[in-house]
Amino acid sequence: MIELLTHANHLDNLNCADGKTPSYDSQKYQGEVRDLRALYDAILAQAQAENPIALATGKPGRTKQSKAANLIGRLRDYSDDVWRFMTQANVPFTNNLAEQTVRMPKVKQKVSGCFRTLHGAQTYCVIRSYCATMHKQGANIFDSLAAAFKGAPPQPTFG
Repeated sequence: MIELLTHANHLDNLNCADGKTPSYDSQKYQGEVRDLRALYDAILAQAQAENPIALATGKPGRTKQSKAANLIGRLRDYSDDVWRFMTQANVPFTNNLAEQTVRMPKVKQKVSGCFRTLHGAQTYCVIRSYCATMHKQGANIFDSLAAAFKGAPPQPTFG
């Protein structure tokens, strides 16, 4: 599965290479995506055969499944989301950037236990968001914050 998805990412990168507009609607590309999705479904079917769903035990509640069975189920249920990077230009292959953005507030929350007030949490999020945006745009964060405290904050560029 890893090899299939990394190969698909490589094809998507080639489709978007050299600054050209991606040709998601071309017959050739759609055929490649269809073939990759068929292989994806075949891999999931094989994985399901090797990791069958546990039968009900008669106890109340849901039957506990193995981690592999849970992963197979999620990959099947959310297959359109897994493959979205192949059909939409602005969808990245991974969500690493989103996870990195959420990491610092979670670490702060863990270390201090909580935010004491809603206003404090909102203020922290505004400052953190500004710093993250300036960092992504290559600006010096210290200089950006110093300028903000002097009343002339550099504005992030959008677009």
